[in-house]
Amino acid sequence: MNNYQALFDRQYNYYFDGNTRDLKGRIDSIRSLGNELSRYEKQINEAIYLDLGKSKFELFTTEIASVQHEINWLSSRLRRWTRPIKVRTNLVNMPGRSRIIIEPYGNTLIIGTWNYPFLLNLKPAVSALAAGNPVIIKPSEHSPHSSEIMAKIITAAMPEVRCSVVLGGVPEVTELLKLPFEKIFFTGSTSVGKMVMKAAAENLASVSLELGGKSPAIVFPDAVQPVTAKRIVWGKFLNAGQTCIAPDYILVHESVAQNLIDNMAVQIVSMYGPDPARSGSYGRIIDQRHFDRLVCFIDPAKTVVGGTHNREDLFISPTILYPVSFSDPVMQEEIFGPVLPIIPYSNIEDAVKKIKSMPKPLALYVFTQSVKEQDAILSSVSFGGGCINDTVMHMANSYLPFGGVGPSGSGRYHGRSGILEFSNQKSVINKATWIDPFIRYPPFTALKEKILRKLL
Repeated sequence: MNNYQALFDRQYNYYFDGNTRDLKGRIDSIRSLGNELSRYEKQINEAIYLDLGKSKFELFTTEIASVQHEINWLSSRLRRWTRPIKVRTNLVNMPGRSRIIIEPYGNTLIIGTWNYPFLLNLKPAVSALAAGNPVIIKPSEHSPHSSEIMAKIITAAMPEVRCSVVLGGVPEVTELLKLPFEKIFFTGSTSVGKMVMKAAAENLASVSLELGGKSPAIVFPDAVQPVTAKRIVWGKFLNAGQTCIAPDYILVHESVAQNLIDNMAVQIVSMYGPDPARSGSYGRIIDQRHFDRLVCFIDPAKTVVGGTHNREDLFISPTILYPVSFSDPVMQEEIFGPVLPIIPYSNIEDAVKKIKSMPKPLALYVFTQSVKEQDAILSSVSFGGGCINDTVMHMANSYLPFGGVGPSGSGRYHGRSGILEFSNQKSVINKATWIDPFIRYPPFTALKEKILRKLL
């Protein structure tokens, strides 16, 4: 029996004895996590800078504040959201009462990723803990400084039988996936997501997958150019482009393509200065493997903005490629970095058909003032979530469930959706005994069938 099995068993016994179901205990545990995040904020800033070169401001706004908001949000609403839900009872079950009981799944594994190490490990963990599950978090080995400080925070916040962090890489996660978890939540690439789902199938675990894909931004001719450019530049180059819901490419009407590019170039300088390598607001690529992959996408013949890079510093400047076609190498996989291809279109129907022929994206962004055009895109293209006239910000609304569809993921979390994602919705009918309709029981007769047909 390895240490993971022993930890799993301790958490299972803690859950089996009912210790995770107490609402006060759940609320206290996530509030304790919030307190430790505040106490370790300086160490978190240092760790995230070493891993990703991310600024203190960006770390707080995109990660820590979001986790703290989720803690406060769930703490104040958990009692209401976990009450049994009364539903109507159909005629054939009368007299009776029907309800849905919200209960935790049980042992839960969260496999996180490196690009937003605190947000994408701790936010689902908060949902799982609030739902009453014991949790093991396996953060990415690619952000080791963040993973180590996260383990210290979790240890300080609550006992390991409620939540624990396992450090390591592929061998560790492979061993964890052999254990009979009730729920597995994975954030990462589609290719690894398939392997996680295959491993989870051995134990028939419930699986949530937060993946990625090529998320488009569609810019119509009437889009307000300065604001459109500013919001695309911000969403794309946030975290040096290493954001799963960043716009992966732009489809822009050919009549305004150059105007958009000119405005984006101005916005890049406005946000990151004439030399982004010296900017305190611009991050770095996670490692040399990802750096090398991204540099291969930069076609000098099509580079109209940026294109500079430094392997030693893991720096790639905000880069725009134009004109790009769907057959170019940069369009064959998710970019996940600060390289933005722009594809001109002349006919929006053809552009939409091309998007629909590709795997369903995690996000989609539409820039137009026309409600008709907005509705046409929203009604015809399937995607996880998105924005009209903005990028990324749908993730910041706890009222909106977050997740993908098809190759970009399955399952939804944030807010109440997170509680339901980590809970079993147990359906119960409570039947009266003072009357017992005779038609349900044999012997079956023509009269019983006639009555039943009218009832149903």
